[in-house]
Amino acid sequence: MAQSLSSAALALAVALAALPASAQTSDPIGALLGSENVRPADVTGSIESAPLGPPSQPAPLAPRPAEPRKQPSAASDSYPVDLLITLANDAVFTPDPYPKGQRSDPRMIKLQVLLDRNNASPGVIDGLFGDNVVKGVMAVEEMFGHKVDGQIDAELWAALESSSAEPVLTPYTITPEDVAGPFIPTMPQDYAEQAQLAGLYYRDAAEMLAERFHMDEAFLRRINPDVTFAEAGAEIMVANPGKPLKAQVTSIIADKGRKQIRGYDATGHLVVAYPATIGSADLPSPTGIHAVKAIAINPDYWYRPKVNFVQGANTSALRLPPGPNGPVGATWVGLDKPTYGMHGTPEPSKIDKTNSHGCVRLTNWDARELAGLVKPGVPVEFREPEGNAPADPADAAPEAPVAEAPAQQDILQEPTRRIPLVSERRAEAR
Repeated sequence: MAQSLSSAALALAVALAALPASAQTSDPIGALLGSENVRPADVTGSIESAPLGPPSQPAPLAPRPAEPRKQPSAASDSYPVDLLITLANDAVFTPDPYPKGQRSDPRMIKLQVLLDRNNASPGVIDGLFGDNVVKGVMAVEEMFGHKVDGQIDAELWAALESSSAEPVLTPYTITPEDVAGPFIPTMPQDYAEQAQLAGLYYRDAAEMLAERFHMDEAFLRRINPDVTFAEAGAEIMVANPGKPLKAQVTSIIADKGRKQIRGYDATGHLVVAYPATIGSADLPSPTGIHAVKAIAINPDYWYRPKVNFVQGANTSALRLPPGPNGPVGATWVGLDKPTYGMHGTPEPSKIDKTNSHGCVRLTNWDARELAGLVKPGVPVEFREPEGNAPADPADAAPEAPVAEAPAQQDILQEPTRRIPLVSERRAEAR
């Protein structure tokens, strides 16, 4: 249950809730999720009010058909594709440990989809066991009133399965709209080059479809080895995740120890949880209690090196166009602390595996769902890891990182006992 918030924070939340909101219609992620199932987000502005004059408008890119590109490396699976799909759909609980390393396991595929359906996001669905799955298991245990130990048992598996009898992997036919684009097969990394594009679109239909079905792109390609994703009419196999949650989140905990965003309803019950990248040691996220101030769908991104951070040789302010492959993905849930917020990412498979510039990163689909669950004024508590004193708020202003530093790699353990999170293993090492 969420901790009670101070009266000052509640007063702040009420004041922010009274701010005016305006509608915004461009919502590619909402369209992918199914707009009829997503409550329209209350939008109060873009990431920040425009700090620059209107930039020169780049020439719009002409829509282009999908083009095959270099495929991401997939996990090395020992199962033939047809057998892997069948075993995933027919998987039942067993106490046997999940395989270590980069081999997709049929039971893990099913478990990830079931967690997604029960609002305890595992991040990308890829059939691989890791910390994000453990966090999802612990969250759903709390939701179900089960003993919270991170252990999969027959009772918990049955409870997860009771949410839906639909197969976890299902056929889907690629449509002409899926391959129509526009796409950007080679996305520049330099912000100055990105600023000249008409939009930071998906690279191809495979990347778009992977996000639509909450999948790792390499895993999508792995179970569809003979598909180019460039032609309409092709039938592919995809994950079958749950529909977007319909609830009202009245408070949020950004748990820095678990690296998870946890949403609670008015009764203090946990109703949704997402794995997250929350700041870094050099660029910490905020401390204490803040509140949602603005929600923007498919926003422009204002790069301001004198305020935030410096990317490469870019020392001038830039306006980057909207799109799912932008720095904040396709959704921005801004906080009352300027320049900080919860947002999407162009690299969903790296959630909780790299550092951020102080904000909270979620997958694009999790960020879009969250935007439909909150409104301005919802309090957000940044909870420090156990045993860690909060950082000095004066130290929380973003500095100038050179690049993202990869976090320590997950160490996989046998799931017959509770798996320690990365932060816990670091504490034990000290």
